[in-house]
Formats: sequence, C-alpha cells, structure tokens
Amino acid sequence: MEDPSGEDADVIRLDVPETAVGQRLDKALGLAATDVPGLSRSRIASLILEGALEDADGRTVSDVKRKVKAGEVWFLTMPQPLPAEPEPENIPLEIVHEDTELIVVNKPTGMVVHPAPGSETGTLVNALLYHCGDELLGIGGERRPGIVHRIDKDTSGLLVVAKTQAAHAGLAALFASHDIDRLYRAICWGEPTRHDPRIGGLGGVSLVPDWIRIETRIGRHRADRKRMAVLQGPNEGRNAVTYLRTIRRIGPASLIECRLETGRTHQIRVHASYLGHALIGDPVYGRKAAGHTQDATVSALRVFPRQALHAAVLGFKHPISGKNLRFEVMFPKDLKELMETCDQQKPIPR
Repeated sequence: MEDPSGEDADVIRLDVPETAVGQRLDKALGLAATDVPGLSRSRIASLILEGALEDADGRTVSDVKRKVKAGEVWFLTMPQPLPAEPEPENIPLEIVHEDTELIVVNKPTGMVVHPAPGSETGTLVNALLYHCGDELLGIGGERRPGIVHRIDKDTSGLLVVAKTQAAHAGLAALFASHDIDRLYRAICWGEPTRHDPRIGGLGGVSLVPDWIRIETRIGRHRADRKRMAVLQGPNEGRNAVTYLRTIRRIGPASLIECRLETGRTHQIRVHASYLGHALIGDPVYGRKAAGHTQDATVSALRVFPRQALHAAVLGFKHPISGKNLRFEVMFPKDLKELMETCDQQKPIPR
C-alpha cells in the first residue's frame, strides 16, 4: 500500500567499528551508536526484534546474537513519537458510499490519511471520527481507526474505511489476498509504449494483452533511505507487480492507467520512473524527467505541485453482505487543468 507523504520515520546509518568486529549485533551497534542520544544497547535490541533493522541490501535482520563482520553497514529505523489520540474535526468529506459496515470516500490531495508527527490534525481520520462518531472508535487501532489501506498525502482518490471490527477484518483479508480492484489514473512524462525497445529491455517488464506488466523488487534506496527504489537482488526488498497502459498522448505527456497486483510503498511512482516515464509533479521520483524537459512552453508542467496520480476506481466484495461493489471518481480540478495544459503543448521529440 502507499504511505502518506510526511510519515517517513528517521533512518540511522550505523557503521560497525573495528573494535566491535566479531561481537553480537546488538552490542556492536550499541558501540556504533554512542553519539546518538537515547539509543542504548537495550533499546537497539528491542528495535531489532521489532524488525526495524536492515542490512545494506535492504534485508530485515532480527537476530540480535548474530556476529558482525568488518565493514558492515546497518540501517536502523527509529519509530516516530506516537501522536496523541486523534480528535474529531468538522472537516467536509466527499462520501461516495456508506452503509452500516463501511464508508468509501474520495480523499482530496493534501490530506494525510491518519495523524502522524507533523500532521496531527486535519487528517482523514479526524474527519471520519467527526462524521461517524463513537462507532469508529477502536476499530483496528486507536490512532488509525477503520483504516485498512492508505494513499499518499498528495495522491487524490478513493479509500474504503471499516466501521466495524468484522468489516475491518474482512477488508484486511481482501487486501492481503490482492482481491481488490484498484485502478489509478495518472499523467506521466512522455509516452510509455509496448513497442519501445528501451522498455522491453528492462528487467521484469513483459507484455500482456493491452498492458505493460512490471514485476520487480522494491525496497529502501541504498543511499537515501526515505526513498524507495527498484532493487536487483533476489532477496532484496519485496515483490511488486504493476500493470500499466497508455490511454492517450497529451502533448509532452500521456494519460495512463495503472492496476496494482501488490501494494508497496510508492509502487506506481517507482515503477513509472523505472520505465523512464515518471509522473508529472513527482517531487521524489520525477526529478530527472522534469530536468530533461528544457522547452519553455512546458514550464507549467515542471512546477506542477504534486504527483499527478489519482485513485480512480475501487472495487471489492462487501466483507459482510458479499455484494460486489465498484466505485469510480473522475480527476479533480487540478488534474483536469493539467491535462488541458498538456493538450496545448507539442510532444517532446524522442
């Protein structure tokens, strides 16, 4: 699933000192972290057991007794302080569907899904607590009541939220088994085409009827641990599968559709960038694409303030009634205007 922007935890790099070679992992990292306030050996051991430690290849290591070797580099994810229990806030919601078990909303861009340090108020959870009242309290956790999946802060579109424990468990099972229809629409640089030899030559890319299928491993970027990246090792990261197709060319860009088979953090954004067709406005994965566009006529595209990504379709079997549900919402105003701007420009030569 895609994590909201601004919720990345701090990642600390720890280099094994020569004096710690051969010692157990928690003790060695305790020596490496002597300059980090509040990070004792016991605290490190607890974090390792919680799955917060990765090696240089992005693999999670939870064996505190493992002996370290010379030159090893480790990355420890420090959990952010828990925010206070969220309070109800009278924030308008665009409700697409609601019944006694669940609610489907069209989340606007700029709204964080649940409270986190730096975004304690104004979130979707705050709005849902006001709308649903006490019935939402405690469903799936105090700080994320009802939440079973997320999209980035600056991604707009559909989310389903559980209103009962039974619905929460049922929806979570559907997401875990990938039995959810999720279709995203986006605007990317250039035109991803099945006939482009550059795309065909990428590892993990194959062609299926009407779609480009991308299957890679996605994990933390080795140099920037707050970014995700396509990783090449068979044991690195987690498997991620996206289906992508171009709907139509619009000037220097294309309107595309993406279907998710898995739900890794920033999956669509990472895979689009991997193909060489990053999403317009993407501040993390679209820098190179924007930099290659020097024509002054597309300056408005380069400064678009958010990734041009929209969760357009959400379909699933109701976890209680068994009824098949499908919802669709159109582009919000800013993406419609972006398409109009693209239509007025000329395609960029290959």
